[in-house]
Amino acid sequence: MQRRRFLLALAGTGHFVSAAVRGDKAMYVGGTVPGLQPKTDGKLDFSAESETVFTSKKGKLQIPYQKITSLEYGQKAGRRVGVAVAITIFALFSKKRRHYLTIGYDDAAGKRQGAVFELAKGTVRTVLTTLEARTGKQVEYESEEAKKNIGQ
Repeated sequence: MQRRRFLLALAGTGHFVSAAVRGDKAMYVGGTVPGLQPKTDGKLDFSAESETVFTSKKGKLQIPYQKITSLEYGQKAGRRVGVAVAITIFALFSKKRRHYLTIGYDDAAGKRQGAVFELAKGTVRTVLTTLEARTGKQVEYESEEAKKNIGQ
């Protein structure tokens, strides 16, 4: 319940209005991570067996898998808005989905922390599967629609 309130609070502050994440990138949307600014582009790396690492030009966040307490996945669908020379009806009415991963974890001092990442569409299944395998935690889905439409 607290994670949902956190996501709603982020939505109210306009953190969800940035450009969509592409390729193998991720974006730190917000959370309680000291020193990492919201809307920071970077990359999530799951290659280490003991931790996941978010690396950006502005900093690094290392989260040991054993310290992760919760995982939640959700989507936000919105209308595509843009300026184009030739606008088609399809472009006006198409939707794009944004994919959000919330990681709850305990920091080195034992204090609860949370980080919300926007994931690129093509990375969602791999990220969720890897996190479940490495943490032993089940991903909670914010809705049945999010569970059904993973990575779409």
